[in-house]
Amino acid sequence: MSATRPVPRPPLTLPALREVYGAFVREAGALPSLPGPLQAEVWTSARLGSLEAAAPHAEGRRAALGDLITCLRAAATPGARAFLRALAAIGPVEGRRAAGRAAGALGGVAAAAWEGSLGRVVPGQAWLIQEGPLDGDRLVCEFRYEESGTTGLHALAVRLAYGDVPGEVVVVGDVPALMTAARRAMQAELCVVQPYNAAAVGARLRAALDGAGPFPEDCYPALALARHRASLLV
Repeated sequence: MSATRPVPRPPLTLPALREVYGAFVREAGALPSLPGPLQAEVWTSARLGSLEAAAPHAEGRRAALGDLITCLRAAATPGARAFLRALAAIGPVEGRRAAGRAAGALGGVAAAAWEGSLGRVVPGQAWLIQEGPLDGDRLVCEFRYEESGTTGLHALAVRLAYGDVPGEVVVVGDVPALMTAARRAMQAELCVVQPYNAAAVGARLRAALDGAGPFPEDCYPALALARHRASLLV
């Protein structure tokens, strides 16, 4: 009887975080069962946000991202492949190519049904919502997945305080409900809602979100996805 050989652990730049990466790999087991690409992107963005929030500087963030990609490739599970594809689609620009190569090396691993739709969105309408001089501007932009009609319709909503400092970053799944609430607030004279040029939204968001931070804690979960969406508003 032959003994099962243990799988060698890949070398890491930040070995002290090996357990963190391992937890991400285990959690990724649930990824392929998510209903669509938006849910997968939100899930991925939240994990990236936790890494970025804990990183002491940009170099540490890049090292952690590289280690995570290494661990996912070594795991070679359907969840790891889905995570890598999501990183390649909406993750930090500096890690997308490596994540794509790592996912490509897992060609024999089952792919999630929505894998090909990750990151493939087109912008729609954009609005500026102003609730008062002390509340800053809320920038809202719709997105939909290519060739999917209204399926997966969602919006990025970012509140920018004075000086365009990010105060809130959220991804909204129910866009009609969001805009209905905004219009009701406008009718009650609680805010002003007006169409806004999508390219102008993108320029403001990139200037506000592409820096190294730090950002308010609640901004981190949606930050990676927001950066991806803002990059499309040109």
